[in-house]
Amino acid sequence: AVADKDRSLLLTGQGDVLESEDNVIGIGSGGNYALAAAKALVEYEPDPEKLARRAMAIAAEVCVFTNDRLTLETVGEEVGA
Repeated sequence: AVADKDRSLLLTGQGDVLESEDNVIGIGSGGNYALAAAKALVEYEPDPEKLARRAMAIAAEVCVFTNDRLTLETVGEEVGA
């Protein structure tokens, strides 16, 4: 998954680059659960980090292959860029 403030892209194992129509994507064994949760939450949670954390928490509750241990990395914009 690759994203910036304007769009989200999914890079597949075959080398395809997919762009979501609604800028929400999910990957991994619980990706579909997290994706469904994020799509439901996106209208109510403007903060992307909070939205991602809540969607992953929901996925962890539903999917036995998804745990609740989460490392979230945020890349900020350079000052003066």
